[in-house]
Amino acid sequence: MPEWHILILLCAVAFTAGFVDAIVGGGGLIQLPAGLSLLPQLPVGTVVGSLKIPAFTGTAFAVRQYTRRIAVNWKRVALLAALAFLASYTGSWCLSQMSNQMLKPIIAVVLLVVIVYTYFRKDFGQSKTKSLPPVREKYLSMAIAVGIGFYDGFIGPGAGSFFILAFIGLLGYDFLTAGTWAKLLNLSTNLGSIVLFLGKGSILWGVALPMALCNGMGGILGARFALLRGNRFIRYFFLVVVCATFLRYVYSIFN
Repeated sequence: MPEWHILILLCAVAFTAGFVDAIVGGGGLIQLPAGLSLLPQLPVGTVVGSLKIPAFTGTAFAVRQYTRRIAVNWKRVALLAALAFLASYTGSWCLSQMSNQMLKPIIAVVLLVVIVYTYFRKDFGQSKTKSLPPVREKYLSMAIAVGIGFYDGFIGPGAGSFFILAFIGLLGYDFLTAGTWAKLLNLSTNLGSIVLFLGKGSILWGVALPMALCNGMGGILGARFALLRGNRFIRYFFLVVVCATFLRYVYSIFN
């Protein structure tokens, strides 16, 4: 167990990560680097596995806030959640077998494109822009669940933002609707990773549980704030988080 002052810092980080993640995703960008730097004596697998517990809790509390206001197709959610769970589990297994360093330059380029596109498209995610045929929407959403689910298990940070981007760019959702669906699928991807790390005994519960409580509190406040401020605010917040994610990846490539 870490010293009490380290645990307090981790809880503060968890609260902040939960707040940010509830609005636009990207909480892992805050939580993971802090966990690795504050718990250097622990194996990386133990840190990552332990942080999945607060990530799951914060997302669960945020989902409860969103689904009170945003309509959800629960039958579709069940299908996508199952696919995201399996993809995330597979991604976490691949992570345990190999390095993910080779993918980081590609992801950095993708994030840069996202930043430029979102900045110049002032109407991006402000309202529902597409009405796809039901069959096409179903298969596109399945592809999103599998692709980003695998990414979340394999690499992780920024997955919530990628879900939001995909739901807006490919399916034409607005930010609030995309955020709701992103949170629902994030629950499954986090759970997929948790199952794997539980099997490996890689969760430090004395750290995971206090952080989970704080992350959950941040998730509740973040979701309420997003619902209150609406799509325009979320667009700006999304840009900030994606820029931070981009800088994080660039830093990790050269260090």
